[in-house]
Amino acid sequence: MPDAILPITAPATGPSPLPPPRDAALRKAAEQLESSFLAEMLNFAGVNKPPQAFGGGIGEAQFASFLDQAQAEAMVKHGGIGLADKLYAELKERADAGR
Repeated sequence: MPDAILPITAPATGPSPLPPPRDAALRKAAEQLESSFLAEMLNFAGVNKPPQAFGGGIGEAQFASFLDQAQAEAMVKHGGIGLADKLYAELKERADAGR
């Protein structure tokens, strides 16, 4: 008679602890700073500059910063360049020292 196969279940754990509201606010601020930095770098590098032959005129120039910002936010959401992690650690250390 074969051994009974028991179903594999995840260990019973409680809900994952949420970071304190202050830490969540610091993390959000760090991510916003990284996305602003990346948006400026994208703008400076000319990543979204249209080719000379098919430029969209002044309207395209005005909305290019929105595209840069959206791309930068997506980059940060997917890990970024690590700047938010460093900023968060520094902000948290300073906030903890002030207690």
